[in-house]
Amino acid sequence: MINRFSVGPAHAEIAMLQWGESGKPPALLLHGTGFVADVWDEVARELASTYTVYALDRRGHGASHKPDVYHFLDFAEDVCRVLDALGLRDVYGIGHSAGATDLLLATKLLPGRFERLFVMEPTIMDPRAARSGGLSEESLLQVQGALRRRAEFDNADAVFERYRTSPTFADWTETSLRAYVRHGFVTLDNGRVRLCCTPEIEAAMLRPIYEAMTQVYVGDVRGNPFTALAEIDCPVRVTTAAKSWPIYKEMAARAVSLIPRVSTLVFKGAGHCVAQEEPAAVVDAVREFAR
Repeated sequence: MINRFSVGPAHAEIAMLQWGESGKPPALLLHGTGFVADVWDEVARELASTYTVYALDRRGHGASHKPDVYHFLDFAEDVCRVLDALGLRDVYGIGHSAGATDLLLATKLLPGRFERLFVMEPTIMDPRAARSGGLSEESLLQVQGALRRRAEFDNADAVFERYRTSPTFADWTETSLRAYVRHGFVTLDNGRVRLCCTPEIEAAMLRPIYEAMTQVYVGDVRGNPFTALAEIDCPVRVTTAAKSWPIYKEMAARAVSLIPRVSTLVFKGAGHCVAQEEPAAVVDAVREFAR
């Protein structure tokens, strides 16, 4: 059974899920860009025998708030608000892609609150090798490509049929894909369904992500947050997936070079969305790292 609730004020609510009974060691799951907390369901149900498992819809996604700002530190601050609101300590943080980055940066904002981190292909830049000049024309086109994503469909079944054959979702389990279709879209008054993370929101998120990928991210008035990775005070396992794109492996290598207490793992039979493609393998790996 999943408990749905939210934390934070009305204008900045963070939608939360909980699997399992309270009182067990806490685990917090963070999804990647464009997705929702529910895509963790198969992983979370298994982990709930050992942990009180929480997941959140990251800002701009699902039922959470949709602000105008999507810098890396804003997401990390949302994680900290969740930890404070729920009084969580000794947290096992488990994250994917940009959600993994949220966890890594939150450890600097709330030191001592995480017991360990399991991060799957985080979005990372190496501040020691920062470049100037901003995004290239090619990268800008990639960011703007999100604006061409189809946002509305006749119904949820139409979304599922469309996504089932998409390369992004082709290897997802049916359970994971149906969870995304059900909770990543909102039903409109006319019965049609629309993405919660609209193309405009996704493009706003992707700009800093591509800036980090290409080593040109400079942050905002708070500076470049990636310098904090050298100060992470808990064990971290950085994972890659054999079938994912080279840039994800490159960013994982940057993370490994920056984080003090780090180890690595390769998922040999999966792509970037390993938790939705091979949930049992992720559960086994998460449990093994805890041992």
